[in-house]
Amino acid sequence: MSGNHLSGGHPGGDPLVFAYGAALGFACDLVVGDPRRGHPVAAFGRAAQAVEARLWRDHRGYGTLHALLCAGGTAATAAALSRAARRSPAAGIALTAAATWAVLGGTTLGREARAVGGALAAGDLEVARERLPHLCGRDPQALDGQQIARAVVESVAENTSDAVVGALVWGALAGVPGLAGFRAVNTLDAMVGHKSPRHRRFGWASARLDDVVGWPGARLTAALTVLAGPDPRGAWRVARRDAGRHPSPNAGPVEAAFAGALGVRLGGTLAYAGRVEHRPVLGAENRPVAVPDIERAVRLSRRVSGLALGTAVVGRLLLAHFARRRNR
Repeated sequence: MSGNHLSGGHPGGDPLVFAYGAALGFACDLVVGDPRRGHPVAAFGRAAQAVEARLWRDHRGYGTLHALLCAGGTAATAAALSRAARRSPAAGIALTAAATWAVLGGTTLGREARAVGGALAAGDLEVARERLPHLCGRDPQALDGQQIARAVVESVAENTSDAVVGALVWGALAGVPGLAGFRAVNTLDAMVGHKSPRHRRFGWASARLDDVVGWPGARLTAALTVLAGPDPRGAWRVARRDAGRHPSPNAGPVEAAFAGALGVRLGGTLAYAGRVEHRPVLGAENRPVAVPDIERAVRLSRRVSGLALGTAVVGRLLLAHFARRRNR
């Protein structure tokens, strides 16, 4: 491949490098899951905590600076590595594969969901409560078995977008910097984007930035859920009707589509560390979530993730094709 071909007319470089690298990284996540030690996202989290310790003020401006330094610095570092790797297709594929593997979390998501589901199926509510915080930030002591099952299905739905589809979308749009930047923003939102007293103002910018970068991935996740789910008509009906009722602009379409596809009822009263939220019900005409629905949700998440990989690869190839035509 020549240097001109490597550019591919696209800011992220050769679309074939992305295609091979993303597929390889996806396969690594599928087979291995997240590394047990030395995970790059965990290292980023520690660095972001250190920056927060120095910058924290109860002020949106300082929170905006924190978000720009952490997310912008990550994307800039990834861009520098991508430029260096363009000299060799093999290096580009390896870098893309490593970045994809690092930012995807689909296999770990499925494992944690199944662990909670297994505990519930065995009637061990205490173990289920111990494992639930691995998936979401809800107060497990305030939940019974059915509510835990519902929380798991909702977390699988939302994290299919956050941990898989959204990252692939930004990888297709911007290569390795897109992959790394998306994961940085998503991680910052999980760290400081919630409405605790400490982060209500400081985390405002991270939360809003996460809403922006998560928008395309959430819509693609909802669309693929309609296509891949066991009840496409139900998924389309509930997503179209109920998505806007959810307080999150991105979790709404995804959770509503999952509710319709699986024929279950999501939403309602939630408890977060002593704070209670009463959210609208999604799919009110459907039945409550049961323990076997956790496995159904995990399988649906897998199908959606595979379709998202294919969509990202094809989308990247099309973007490069139109860019080359425009540059002629």
